[in-house]
Order: sequence, then C-alpha cells, then structure tokens
Amino acid sequence: MKATMLRSAGAALKRASRSTSSCHLGRRSYSSESQPERKVAILGAAGGIGQPLSLLMKLNPLVSSLSLYDIAGTPGVAADVSHVNTRSQVKGFVGEEQLGEALEGSDVVIIPAGVPRKPGMTRDDLFNINAGIVKSLCVAISKYCPSALVNMISNPVNSTVPIAAEVFKKAGIYDEKRLFGVTTLDVVRAKTFYAGKANVPVENVNVPVVGGHAGITILPLFSQATPKANLPNDEIKALTKRTQDGGTEVVEAKAGKGSATLSMAYAGALFADACLKGLNGVPDVVECSFVQSTVTELPFFASKVRLGKNGVEEVLGLGALSDFEKEGLESLKPELLASIQKGIKFANQ
Repeated sequence: MKATMLRSAGAALKRASRSTSSCHLGRRSYSSESQPERKVAILGAAGGIGQPLSLLMKLNPLVSSLSLYDIAGTPGVAADVSHVNTRSQVKGFVGEEQLGEALEGSDVVIIPAGVPRKPGMTRDDLFNINAGIVKSLCVAISKYCPSALVNMISNPVNSTVPIAAEVFKKAGIYDEKRLFGVTTLDVVRAKTFYAGKANVPVENVNVPVVGGHAGITILPLFSQATPKANLPNDEIKALTKRTQDGGTEVVEAKAGKGSATLSMAYAGALFADACLKGLNGVPDVVECSFVQSTVTELPFFASKVRLGKNGVEEVLGLGALSDFEKEGLESLKPELLASIQKGIKFANQ
C-alpha cells in the first residue's frame, strides 16, 4: 500500500510539471533514459520544507545526484530518502565543514534554509536571522558551484535574492540569469483559489503572478487567467487578497506549530523541475520567478520567465493589466523597493 501511495505521489508531481501551469507555454515529458547527469543540492534539507522537498526531488527522474545539507539531522533524512527506489543517488552532509562537498558540482541549488514564520510574525521579522544564513550559504555557492542555478526559497525572498546577488557580485561570479526567487507557491495558490471560484478543473488553469513574494507585493493577474471565467470585481479582489494572505492563512491554521511547508515544498519542486527541463533543452518552459528586472524600474521583480540552458533565456512582459491590477502594481512598488534595498544594505555591511 505504501509503495502504491508513493507511486501515486510521484505520478501526481509529474502530471503537475507536465500540465499547463500559470506561467508556462507547454512542456514535454521525458523519461530518465538518456537524460544528462544532474546534481541538485538542497540547503536546509532537514527542515519543515527541506524534508518533503527532498522526497519530491528524489522522485524527479531528471535528478541523478541529490545532495542534502543542513546544520543537523541530515544523515537521517538522507538515509530515509535514499531508500526510495528512483534514479538519483542521495548523500547527506552536516555542518559547515561539509558544505563545500555538498555543493561541489551542483547544477541546481535550492535554499529553503532558515527559520519559519510564526503567528503574528511578518516576513520582515524573519530578516535578521535568515539574511545571515543566506549570506553565508551564498558565499559557499560562489566558491564551490559558481555556475549553478540558485533557487531561493528562504524568506523574505524580496530581500534574500538581492542579498545573494550582492554576495555573488563581490565574488565576481554574479550572473542574473542564474538567480531565482521561488514565487511558485503564489502561482499554485492563485490557480487553486481561482479554480474553486470559477468552478473549473484546476489542472487547466493559468494565472500569472508578478511583483514580489510578500503581502501586497504579490500581484496575481486574474485578468489574464485562463480559462476565462468573467468573475465579478468583488470576487477578483477577494481572490487577490486571499492569494496575498495565503501564507498567513496556513500559519494561523497551524496555530503556531508551523508555516506553509508542504505546499511550499511542492511549489519548490515544480520550479526546480522547470529549471532542470530548461537546462536539458526542453523548449518553451516558462515560469513566474523573482529575478533581476528588465520590465520595471525596480532592480528585481517577479515576472514570467522563459527558462533554458543558461537559466533565464527571456524575461517576458507583464501584458495587458486591468485597472485594478495597474493600481496594485503602483501600490506594491514602494514596499518591494524598500525590501530590495534592505537586502542590498545588509549584504554590503
């Protein structure tokens, strides 16, 4: 029975990665046969996001080597996940002295490391702890795998991505095409909530989500959602608010005992899968991600991004916005800019 459940979970993830997501233009599925060797490192693999993310990446046939790192507990997680009978070889690394070995040769590095959000805590409250963790991990990445695609999950993403960029600039290895803030969970939520209101199958739904990854900086573009449902304005506003407050909804539901770990792991696995497909030359892989912006005046902005062999192949435009979305875009800019500047200032202290 457990084997059947595991196969079902793996099949569900594969279906999701193949389906038309809110920010992609169609993908092809490839078996693990004749796939290139790809190493994925997860930094923070023993945490609430890291453990389910480790399992989901073990189920991904594009991964040949899975490197799990944390400051404690990783050998047990690695031993557990390694028993899953899929392609990738799993190794666990613990403590700073093993970080370099964990990273060396990585094609994709996923960073869910740091403390989770608790009730009443904003993403800014996480900053002082998580900013230092991210900074030290990025120093190691610049030394041991400077050409890897870096997927930043650690919050506040609006600040941790700029921190990473500054660290990489100081090391002389910054490539804006290879640094991503993972905002896929906002997309996953927007799709789920929209499908419920529009009464359409969620696997057929597309909803781009742009801006940032906290509160009002999250801007779902329901005017561009497909299939078109023509929902009234009050429902669009309510869906927007719920998408923006999705993380708080989970934190409060867990009553102080956790944050969005399972849905974040799922979203992180989807985005990593897209990065791997891009590296492997799969055409037309498009996802939303917080990247160096070429479509706004802000230094970083979540946009639709076409992925390829070098990471970002193209940052796509915002498209036509409704009046409500235009207002939301202007409203989010000051807060997002402040978060970006906070990250840059911290990195340069």
